[in-house]
Order: sequence, then C-alpha cells, then structure tokens
Amino acid sequence: MPERDIFHDVVRNALIKDGWKITHDPLVLEVGHKKLFVDLGAASLLSAAKAERAIAVEIKSFRGKSDVKDLQQAIGQYVMYKHLLTYLGKERELFLAITKDVYNDVFMLELGQLMITMVSLRLVIFDPDLKEIIEWTP
Repeated sequence: MPERDIFHDVVRNALIKDGWKITHDPLVLEVGHKKLFVDLGAASLLSAAKAERAIAVEIKSFRGKSDVKDLQQAIGQYVMYKHLLTYLGKERELFLAITKDVYNDVFMLELGQLMITMVSLRLVIFDPDLKEIIEWTP
C-alpha cells in the first residue's frame, strides 16, 4: 500500500466534520492482478431523496519541487481513477482534495483553470490549519 499524503488525517477528519461517513481508507480498485488505492471513500445520506451519495477522494499536497510536475501527477492519477471507477461499475464521484493555498497558487492560474475545465476536475478545497473543508467544486 502506498504512503499516505501528509494531509490524509486532516482531510479524513474534515470530511467527517462535514457530515461524511468514511467507508474506505483506502478505497481499493482491482484491475486484473493490479491494485490501485484511492485515498478515501466516503458516503453521505441525501435526506430528501433517502439515497446515499458516494464519493472517492484523492489527496494531494503539492509539496514537490515543481508545481507543474505535481499537477501532472495529480491529473494523471485523477484521470486514471475516474476511468477505473467507471470501468469497475463503482458509482462514486471522484474528487481531488487540495489545500486552499494549492488552489490559489496552482488552480487559479491559467494552466490549473484549463485542467479543471478540460478534465472535468472536481475539487474539495480544505484549510489545513482549521482542519475543515472550505469548498466543493462541481
């Protein structure tokens, strides 16, 4: 199993604080003899519909030497997981969890905005100091 992101516990606890139930830690995707690990799986009861909304969350800290390299890795992983969730029939919405600073420094710039649009990237933005979720993008 891969090493956890430094913000793993922060995001996990922020999701719980936001009303989510952690269902998988990690969420394992098996394809043939390979196993891939999305950081978290969570669910929330939609009270009006009495149905459950399920999500998968990949956490990225962007702590490398290059924001572009970190962005390439995050987008590649996101796209792979998104397609595998569909292929495996897992009805979960995929989100990339990033700090508010990463959102402002990477995703608010032109390249980040292009990736959000072109990849249909869904983000969950969190404040690591307050240990809470600030925003969900569609």
